Amino acid sequence: MAPPSSSRPLKRKRGPPAGSKPPKSRAGPSKRRRDNDSDIASEASREEGAGFGLDDIDLRRPDDEDGSSAEEDENETPAQKRLRLAKLYLESVRTDLAQQDGTFDAADVDRELIQARLKLDVLQQSGKLHDRVADRVSSDQSQLRLLRLKGHRLPVTCAVASQDGTVLFTSGKEGHIIKWDLRTGKQLAFFPKQRLEKSDVKGKGKAKAIIGDDIQGHVDEVLSLALSDDGQHLASGGRDKRLCFWDAKEGKWLRALGGHKDAISGVTFRKGTSQVYTASLDRTVKSWDAAVLAYVETMFGHQDSITDIDALRAETAVSSGGRDTTVRFWKIVEETYLVFRGGGKSKLREVLEGGLEDVDMEAEKAKEPYIEGSIECVAMVDESTFLSGGDSGSISLWSTTKKKPLFRMPIAHGLNEIVSETEGPIRTPRWITSLAALRYSDLFASGSWDGRIRLWKISDDIRSFSLVADIAAPGFVNSLQLLSPPFATVDQAEWAHERDEPDGHSKVNGDATKEQRRAVVLVAAMGQEPRMGRWMRIMGPEAQNATLIVPLRL
Repeated sequence: MAPPSSSRPLKRKRGPPAGSKPPKSRAGPSKRRRDNDSDIASEASREEGAGFGLDDIDLRRPDDEDGSSAEEDENETPAQKRLRLAKLYLESVRTDLAQQDGTFDAADVDRELIQARLKLDVLQQSGKLHDRVADRVSSDQSQLRLLRLKGHRLPVTCAVASQDGTVLFTSGKEGHIIKWDLRTGKQLAFFPKQRLEKSDVKGKGKAKAIIGDDIQGHVDEVLSLALSDDGQHLASGGRDKRLCFWDAKEGKWLRALGGHKDAISGVTFRKGTSQVYTASLDRTVKSWDAAVLAYVETMFGHQDSITDIDALRAETAVSSGGRDTTVRFWKIVEETYLVFRGGGKSKLREVLEGGLEDVDMEAEKAKEPYIEGSIECVAMVDESTFLSGGDSGSISLWSTTKKKPLFRMPIAHGLNEIVSETEGPIRTPRWITSLAALRYSDLFASGSWDGRIRLWKISDDIRSFSLVADIAAPGFVNSLQLLSPPFATVDQAEWAHERDEPDGHSKVNGDATKEQRRAVVLVAAMGQEPRMGRWMRIMGPEAQNATLIVPLRL
């Protein structure tokens, strides 16, 4: 038996022969070195040492990405240019605040509102959790006025709303994509599934289709949707292995890009940009650019089919690797990643493999009876904190500075019990089907198939989370989204008002004053079957293939 690594004698390295030149040092660390835990430590030190202020804000407006903001003077000094950009930025802030409130003009926006908006922009640029909204969410979310949209014949696989809360896009297993008006609940556009001609299908048995560039749409199930922050581009992916781009405002087809060798399971936009990340069952993550409709690069790392992906403002992304039981934090620019292993071996398994002795097996089995065998979904909270959910029914909170979860909530959606003729009652956990976090806030939602969507609050020290409320949602929760649109947008929707008041006014779900006006909306794609398969089906009149839009009661 070999001695432990700590007791092995160190081998002395021989120096170069006399008169020979010393070996050249390598230009950079090896691949194995980059993947080591030291990468996490260096990342943490960079984050702690980084400071953010007004100087870090990009003062250019989105319309001026080419750098030609308003009128440029070749003779102006850098200080004059910065002053001009600052004035343009303040003008855009006034306009945005006036549009969000809807009750006053841009000239009437007071200094306090502008100051609060500037502080918010600084916090968003820092990329850290700063929005403490979970305390305002009421624990009683029953009898809410919600919007239920029905337009898909088969289960709804994904639903994504614009950040201003005006439009919604949904996709279904039948291959259709529908655009909705969130204020009225009416359809605005319909992108049907395209049918292949007989000449496009070759071979016997499982027909292999050759999809031409002239086919404007999907030809199979649509599994994921993503909408850019400006509401200009819609990206969709599915089982036909193509990433399709649409003009979201005009409701027009743009282009389809190929490259994945299996179904695209996840699509996400990098916040505030046109950069798109896709995850696929072929175990790769690809980067695209929606502005020029082009492919950028491919990243490898997962050892099994990737089930979900999410991203925020930084050039990073988080993906879940299914049955390789890992979450990978991708650094797009550096083309590296950090590995976070979920599931893991319990002490019970180590005993069975002879790794440990004198351990109470029954106690260990009772402590952790369900081992995570697959990670199904992920959601980013801020640039260094994220969540994962797996088939063991547990939800884990992670940080990029730690290899192990900061906190783990086991059996978050309860147990499902079936009766076997030979084994009797068998209890299994309901796996987590979807996760969504309100960007840079302490509020997130989880879904399964227990008939409830649960809302959770992350603690102030970002070390744990607790249940806040739950919402009735019969069926499989195939996707979730939390967003905070302008209050005026939700206030204009008749379906969002709870009841008529004696003074003739109606109010949105909640009793906030004018100074506390805030809207938080939950979007859920529901189905009678899970998103990725048909191995299970929930029957009954309550479980419907529909999309739920719920303004939370604050």
